[in-house]
Amino acid sequence: MKGKPSIMPTLSWWTKDGGKKILAITKPITTIGSADENDISIKALNLDSHHAQLVFDGRDFCLTDLAGNGDVKVNSRKKKKVKLVHQDCITVGDAELTFSLIDSTRASETRDATADIEGLKKLQLFSEALLEKNSVDELLDVLMDAVIELTGAAKGFLILFEDETPIIKVARNLRRENLGSAVSQLSDSIVAQVVQTRSAIIVTDAQSHTKFSNAQSVINLKLNSVMCAPLLNRGQMLGLIYVGNDTVRGLFEVETLEMLKVFAAQASLLVQNAILLDELKLRNVALSRELDQQRFGQIIGSSTAMEKVFKKVEKVAVADVSVLVSGETGTGKELIAHEIHRRSGRATGPFITVNCGAIPETLMESEFFGHVKGAFTGADSTREGKFQAANGGTIFLDEIGEMPLSLQVKLLRVLQEHQVIKVGATKTETLDIRVVAATNRDLEDEIRKGNFREDLYYRLNVIHIDLPPLRERGDDVVLLSRYLLKKYREEFSSKVKGFTPGAMMAIKKHTWPGNVRELENRIKKAIILCESTMVGQADLDLTDDSLPSVMTLSEAREEFQRRYVLEVLERNNGNRTKTAEELDVDPRTIYRYLEKA
Repeated sequence: MKGKPSIMPTLSWWTKDGGKKILAITKPITTIGSADENDISIKALNLDSHHAQLVFDGRDFCLTDLAGNGDVKVNSRKKKKVKLVHQDCITVGDAELTFSLIDSTRASETRDATADIEGLKKLQLFSEALLEKNSVDELLDVLMDAVIELTGAAKGFLILFEDETPIIKVARNLRRENLGSAVSQLSDSIVAQVVQTRSAIIVTDAQSHTKFSNAQSVINLKLNSVMCAPLLNRGQMLGLIYVGNDTVRGLFEVETLEMLKVFAAQASLLVQNAILLDELKLRNVALSRELDQQRFGQIIGSSTAMEKVFKKVEKVAVADVSVLVSGETGTGKELIAHEIHRRSGRATGPFITVNCGAIPETLMESEFFGHVKGAFTGADSTREGKFQAANGGTIFLDEIGEMPLSLQVKLLRVLQEHQVIKVGATKTETLDIRVVAATNRDLEDEIRKGNFREDLYYRLNVIHIDLPPLRERGDDVVLLSRYLLKKYREEFSSKVKGFTPGAMMAIKKHTWPGNVRELENRIKKAIILCESTMVGQADLDLTDDSLPSVMTLSEAREEFQRRYVLEVLERNNGNRTKTAEELDVDPRTIYRYLEKA
């Protein structure tokens, strides 16, 4: 300590167990209170967490009341601030201490060694405290409290750069209180020098300094001692730590600055990570908002193909007619059916799903229309079927192409007459239901093969909605991937935060033969098994071998022409001459494509 007396001053007090403690005053500022981080921590009645402080200004020792409740006494007299003399008796709350200018302990430790140990302890406590903080604001408060306590400063400011402008994020004092509008900004000559040199500085007597005495912070805060250090991360300046004291000149020394620089280096990494985490949270909020805007009920999509489907669903929902939804397996046919129901006048009624391909043929009629007691072996009671359960609402017949012909006849009668008869019964029941059916088969082809009734097809296909496969939905696969990752990350409490660029590229390239269902299963599996915070290409089992090869432009053109020729040929019922005339090509061209088919 610069200018310290040849004798070593001490504070002594008696503990509850009758022992005596003595502290050698080696610091410019010594704090007294009930909190553990004080230099003198005493558990006594009426003692605030930070009750008082003893300040050495280079000549005198002054005791200051920090609690502000008039509960500090020197020699039984209440004092807000008083200069101490040898053998003064100090009362703070219910604790009593004695000030002495003579060190009776004759401690052998030097001040520098003590300060170093104390600084390392503070650094460790600071690191532990930061691990418990989640938000940037909490982290910055802990940082400034630790710096003020370590350096003995009266005030501390943490400045971060936003668009290259220094903004005060934290302004704290020794009592861990926010300073509010104590200073509007610190963009003065001291800050300017640190920004320019990217180096920390000490100003021992700011009031008399030739360069910094007119600095805005020095004038506004009446600072005597100032210290400022940059927060640097990979060459980028994130901000600065600025501390000062308005009562002590020459408070900060080189050793203190070195410790502050260690704090600043560690804090830079933590602050940067916290800022990135906050940005990630904001990005997630923005993505969630964007996702909500691109939802149609429970369906995710914004591609042109899906927008056409959504518009059709909106129109169809309000018209109480049968609807046939077609599309490959896993494209979301049930979601479309549910959305039709939700937007219809039947929304308050039941929505019953029946998978026609999952019910044995012998039980299908009973499952659909119910049965009476004794209708067949095992019919121990009368039971209603799926159609009765859907009365007043919508019944969704999934995989309608799997329904046997014998039941197709009875279903046709239900659609025509709106009546059902339980198995074993003679009395009909009138129902008010809407039928939405779905299939991944080409029902017109099934009709030609004799597997599906044409009259039933036209009864079901009043309105037809064809769902495009995922490979034809453009960037919808990206939206769906992010949605599914968020959904299952929360469901499985996973640490996964996103996809690697390689994984996202593989998702875009894959043809997704299983459509949304395949995408969902792969992402679910990846979240469970992934050992990193980012899902990679290998986690999705999308290796380069599994991705489709890229055709050359000439190959792509040839493939398109082949498909187009076959499509026109089918439209002309296989008439090759007429097809050649319409396409304005030689008939031999049609034969050539037929040979490749």
